[in-house]
Amino acid sequence: MNINSVIPALIYKLPHGPRRRALFTYYNRRLPQFRNPVAFNDKINWRILNDRRPILEWTCDKLAMKEYAAKVPGLRVPRTFWVGTDVRELADVDLPGHWVLKPNHRSGCIFFGHGQPDIPSLAGMVEKWLAPVEAEQLREWAYSKSRPLLLAEELLGKPGSPPADYKFFVFEGQVAAVQVDTDRHTSHRRRLYLPDWQPLEVTYGPYPLAPLEPAPANLAEMLAIASQLGLPFDFIRADLYSIDNETCFGEVTPYATSGLDRFVPASFDAELGARWVLPPVADAVTN
Repeated sequence: MNINSVIPALIYKLPHGPRRRALFTYYNRRLPQFRNPVAFNDKINWRILNDRRPILEWTCDKLAMKEYAAKVPGLRVPRTFWVGTDVRELADVDLPGHWVLKPNHRSGCIFFGHGQPDIPSLAGMVEKWLAPVEAEQLREWAYSKSRPLLLAEELLGKPGSPPADYKFFVFEGQVAAVQVDTDRHTSHRRRLYLPDWQPLEVTYGPYPLAPLEPAPANLAEMLAIASQLGLPFDFIRADLYSIDNETCFGEVTPYATSGLDRFVPASFDAELGARWVLPPVADAVTN
């Protein structure tokens, strides 16, 4: 039996507050500081435990995200082909040669489809996708406000070769860092850069450092769009793609890796945290 899978399973049996602190300690390998947070990951967890402002309410609903992103000039938002809860309806949808299926209210679940789907096989695969995992197990409040739906949308990039995922850490409209994830479904690697594309020797989470890569040709546009997406928020992570030098929308998230992916060295966790001014508790806690 793998102890690395047993310990988290036991942690998830704890009540919410102790569970969150135990998860943080297990993954970050240090004690949490949630009451007076300074580092970035502590502040993510403070937000999970305390922040119930309306501005965050829609930020884990993929359809709402796309509506928000569609207002940004120059940003391509993937087309939505179908929305529903019963994938049998896809039999009557005119799908393109390649498409993706994902839940509207969850993270990490995705199916890459081509042509008309094998409905019985697909139904079996997505059977548990409507479960509110992030809302119930991780208690990430904005997920509890997201509509439990499935959506089929446009595939970005070339079939079988997911594009690099550029994740912008935005504080009040200012980009502090860019996380680049490559080969996410095979040999996942990650690298952090400053906005001027200076690479950082910082690991973030369990993924090895990705090789250095040149800045995308449209980096300036991506930075401007990420800034606009993040302007209303004290912090948001804006995820974008560069497809044939065109900036495409991925998602936004208020809960970057649930505050559980560890920074090494930890000094960068503190540097990001210094950029984030949290709202007063009286403003954040509304229920």
